[in-house]
Amino acid sequence: MAGDLDKYRGDGELGEQVPQLASGPGGSMESISVDDDAVLAKLGYKSEFLREFGNLETFSFAMSIMGMTASIATTFTTPLSLGGLASVVWCWLIGAILNISLGASIAEIVSAYPTAGGLYTASAALVPRAYRPIVGWVTGFLNILGQAAGVASTEWGLSGMILGAVVICRDDYVITNWHQFLVFVVLLIIHGLLNSLPTAGLARLTRYFVFINIGSAVVIIITLLACTPRSEMHPGSVIFTEVTNNTGWPNNGLAFMMGLLSVQWTMTDYDAAAHISEEVHRAAIAAPVAIFVAVLNTGMIGWILNIVLCITAGDVTELPGPSGNAFLGIMYLRMGKVGAMILWSFVCLVAMFTVQTALQANSRTVFAFSRDGAFPDRGLLGRMNRTTKTPIIAVWAVVILSVLMGCLSFASLTAVNAIFSMTAVALDLSYIIPVICRRVFEGHPEVHFTPGPFYMRKWGILVNWIMVIWTLFEVTILAFPETYPLTWNTFNYAAPITIAVMALSFVWYFLGGRKYYDGPKSNL
Repeated sequence: MAGDLDKYRGDGELGEQVPQLASGPGGSMESISVDDDAVLAKLGYKSEFLREFGNLETFSFAMSIMGMTASIATTFTTPLSLGGLASVVWCWLIGAILNISLGASIAEIVSAYPTAGGLYTASAALVPRAYRPIVGWVTGFLNILGQAAGVASTEWGLSGMILGAVVICRDDYVITNWHQFLVFVVLLIIHGLLNSLPTAGLARLTRYFVFINIGSAVVIIITLLACTPRSEMHPGSVIFTEVTNNTGWPNNGLAFMMGLLSVQWTMTDYDAAAHISEEVHRAAIAAPVAIFVAVLNTGMIGWILNIVLCITAGDVTELPGPSGNAFLGIMYLRMGKVGAMILWSFVCLVAMFTVQTALQANSRTVFAFSRDGAFPDRGLLGRMNRTTKTPIIAVWAVVILSVLMGCLSFASLTAVNAIFSMTAVALDLSYIIPVICRRVFEGHPEVHFTPGPFYMRKWGILVNWIMVIWTLFEVTILAFPETYPLTWNTFNYAAPITIAVMALSFVWYFLGGRKYYDGPKSNL
């Protein structure tokens, strides 16, 4: 029932179980001890997962979900071709700075609600009882479908990266849709099998992702600079000032803002670490800190990588080249075939890590949604495998859904790209719901927000409203058509599809969902 969790919330005891971060002498942070199962019990749930993720694994997970190097590789072509070098550099910096408000706002809520449901569970808890079912329902569906589209689109992008490398190695090879779909399905099966491992295996597998992720970026930066003659490097006066409007829109400012497409597609799925909270030691601390630090690192290192790519890009009009990928085209230009292929294999490996972590996070969200009775599946997707202690049924449900999304490519590449395009829009909209609810219903007698260890105190309200305003702005850019004039193939379907998903979720809820879903339910 919607009120099932009421007796576990707002009794003032959570603050004792999870003390707030406090600065000791000299500004250092005091040591904090957290009883994970007690915190989860206060939120109305008993622990069903094994807690095998430590600080390193959790941070590696949070970094890998953004897939910095691979995500830049798959999105770099768009801002470069639409807005030019200056758009790439400045928009990444602007987005990285303002996305800190997103990371901090999400981390604060995750710290207070460290459950597998993540922001879905938090959203329902941060509104009065009468609104909990519908708010939890809409937030959950937005988040789940955004994540599922993220798994499918990243896997599709990885299959394109692999075939792009084949194009570089074989001049006579032409990428065909069924080749890419076949690679796409095989990769999804591999990731499904990996995510069927016990939590301890997933933790060991995730542990070293961060080193390859950051390491590959550093090596590519150094190699590009070392292999590019100084005379062929673009000067700062070019990369920081040259805006090229190739959008067809008459406004150069709009062309410039298209540079946000790369940074916002890269820095998304912030809440992924929240969805493995029930598998993390000291989750109320480790998960939010991992989210916040991952945002900082991705923003900083990603900006440097983008600058170096622009400096060493050569003749921009020759990009993206035969592979269709400007990132790979620059590597091939500067490193030659062998060098480019060696480092490109690590970029593809980072993309593999991204899908691995995205699938794990998505399956945990599906598990939590089913556990709360939000699917008419009688809890099937919320069942835990007795051997692995992981929700294997939910894992393969996400794999099947992703394959079905990929099948749309045979109908039209425009159709499949339209589905994939809702990833960032749906996820970012799901992020602002709990933040807005927290502030709008602050002080309501039925809403009790008890801060966790990651708590911004008096700065929180400012950061939260910056986050909301920024998210609404960047979502507008993500949903705006990239080129003009508009055709069926160039129109941006992100907004219509996201709105359609929200509308259908409302219809489903009022026609049938409200009969069996009454908000998050305790499993104690």
